[in-house]
Amino acid sequence: MKKLMGLWLALALLLGAAACAETVNAKDEAVLNIFSWEGYIDYETVLKPFEAETGIKVNYATFASNEEMYEKLAAANGGDYDIILASDYMLDKTRSDGLMQKFDTSIVTNYGNLNPDFTHQFFDPENEYVVPYVSGIPLIVYDPNAVDIEIKGFNDLWDPSLADSLGLIDDARVTIGMVLLSMGESMNTTDDAVLAEAAAKLDALRDNIHVLEYENLHNYLISGDVAVAYTFTPFVALALEANPDLAVVWPEEGLGFGIDGCFIPVNAPHAKNANIFLEYLLRPEVAAVCAEWQYYCSPNAAAQDVLADWYKDNIVFSGIYDRMDGTEYVLSLSSEDEQKFQDIWTKFKLSL
Repeated sequence: MKKLMGLWLALALLLGAAACAETVNAKDEAVLNIFSWEGYIDYETVLKPFEAETGIKVNYATFASNEEMYEKLAAANGGDYDIILASDYMLDKTRSDGLMQKFDTSIVTNYGNLNPDFTHQFFDPENEYVVPYVSGIPLIVYDPNAVDIEIKGFNDLWDPSLADSLGLIDDARVTIGMVLLSMGESMNTTDDAVLAEAAAKLDALRDNIHVLEYENLHNYLISGDVAVAYTFTPFVALALEANPDLAVVWPEEGLGFGIDGCFIPVNAPHAKNANIFLEYLLRPEVAAVCAEWQYYCSPNAAAQDVLADWYKDNIVFSGIYDRMDGTEYVLSLSSEDEQKFQDIWTKFKLSL
């Protein structure tokens, strides 16, 4: 009898342990680990409602650069994270290196909400891996009352009358890319002779530069510290919002362009939850909130009907859609070619 009771007790303990394990696993499964830049997805307006609707707890980890993201993802062999939000050129590298998995179309049923101009891109030609989140075009914005010339494009930035009055993006690929566009060249050229010419032209711009800043150049413009800025979409929009008399320039020599998008790493621990989140992001009302929060352009066509009037009235957000032709991405280059840009930039910054 004792032996029988012992067997029943052992069985009960095993069943209890199994039930406990199932509970723990179920609890662990109700988790979503997101990896992106700090504040790039708002908790109060986007993540908190997702948690309330699904019961899935969101953990949000941050990186400082696309390169840092890639290093950590590669080190984890495509694991640790469930959703990663990164830039187009790094999306391309990550997919090419086999660190993404396809999203589940039985869950992500609303991919068609996206504007077709933002799909079938080089980083995901078959629309299988990436959900575009926001997009933008770096633009020139300036105070017409503080300059003596009309600025129509990049080449006007070299005008001597703009001495010590420019704010430019502190980024090798973006700003050297601007110089290359001003020369009629591709932002992604790796030709040594062309890059040497670009380095010389960049050096000739030195006297006109007041500040190099990756973000928040609009503050310098609003305060009057600079008269002209070449900066990212959100900061152009913020400057224009603070001072509607500022002029926005869509440079005549061409436009750089970028898309940030979400993907599921190949060994994501909670892939189903990640797919549920992608479906959530593609809803028109959620996509609208994300674009309004980030001050970027929305690639979600269905969101256009629910975007706020203040957003749609800002030319920086609405002007992108009829200017897609002829825009150029910053592409991922080999480490050797990337270093060419970084060497030019480092030398230039040391000369300021």
